[in-house]
Amino acid sequence: MLWRHGQTIWNAESRFQGQTDIPLDDTGEAQAASAASRLATLRPDAIFSSDLSRAASTAAPLARLTGLAVTLDKDLRERSGGSWEGLTDSQIAERFPVERASWNPPDGESSAAVADRVGAALHRIAATIGDDGLAVVVSHGAALRLGMARMLGLGDQVFGVLGPLSNCSWSVLGSRHGRWRLLEHNAGTLPEPVLSDDR
Repeated sequence: MLWRHGQTIWNAESRFQGQTDIPLDDTGEAQAASAASRLATLRPDAIFSSDLSRAASTAAPLARLTGLAVTLDKDLRERSGGSWEGLTDSQIAERFPVERASWNPPDGESSAAVADRVGAALHRIAATIGDDGLAVVVSHGAALRLGMARMLGLGDQVFGVLGPLSNCSWSVLGSRHGRWRLLEHNAGTLPEPVLSDDR
C-alpha cells in the first residue's frame, strides 16, 4: 500500500515542496489520524516511510495504532526540485516554461531518476515481506507515482498515465505470477475484495 502524506501549508498554497522538509499542517495531522484508523484494520506487517517529516508524521498514527515501528528510508523522499522548491506552479511555468512542459526541474531530479530510485526502494521493501504480507509505504505524490510506474513496468514515455495522489490517499499494488499489478489508485476508503475476471 503506497500512502501519500497528509496536507502541508505548501500543498494548500500549491508550492513545489520537493525535498524541503515542510511539516504537516493541522489539516494534514487530522487526515493522517483518520486514515490511520482505517488502515490499521488491515493489520499491516510493516510500515516504511520517507525520512521527511511530513511523511514520517503521517506514518506515526498508524504506528501507534498497530504497535509497529516505522522504518525510515531516504530513498522514499520526494524528487529534488532544485530551484523550483518553494515556487508555485504559476511561478514555475513563468520562469521555466520549457522544463515545466516536461516537468523536469533543470537543477533537480529527472522523472526517470526518481522512478529508478523509488522503484528500487519499493522492490527492496516488497522483498522483506511474505507473499501474503502487507507493507504500508508512506511517501510523496510524485515519488510514489513514478516509483509505482517503474514497478508496473511502464516506460518513461507513459509516466503521466497514472494520475496524481491526493493528500493522505493511497494506491494498492499486488503481485501475481511474478508481475506487479495496480489494484487501487488514489483511494481514501478501505480496499474492497476484487473478484477477478482474468482467471
